[in-house]
Amino acid sequence: MSEKRKYKKRYCKYCEAKVDYIDYKDVASLKYSLSERYKIMPRRLTGNCKRHQDMVTIAIKQARAAALVPYTVSRKVVAGAPFEEIR
Repeated sequence: MSEKRKYKKRYCKYCEAKVDYIDYKDVASLKYSLSERYKIMPRRLTGNCKRHQDMVTIAIKQARAAALVPYTVSRKVVAGAPFEEIR
């Protein structure tokens, strides 16, 4: 028998906003898909659909290549609020 879900179902915020393309230069929208150590968060945590998660992943990788988002942070120094300096 299946157990009841203990959390509410997450919906894709990009589908609700009817977004067709996720721009890599818009770092403010990408920050919701990155952890505090700048890792890409999985779909089960963000609630993105497969199509938009793929677009987010590509946009984050392009932003990393353009040096808008760092690849990693030091293990000793984890940023408390990583996007404070981007404003």
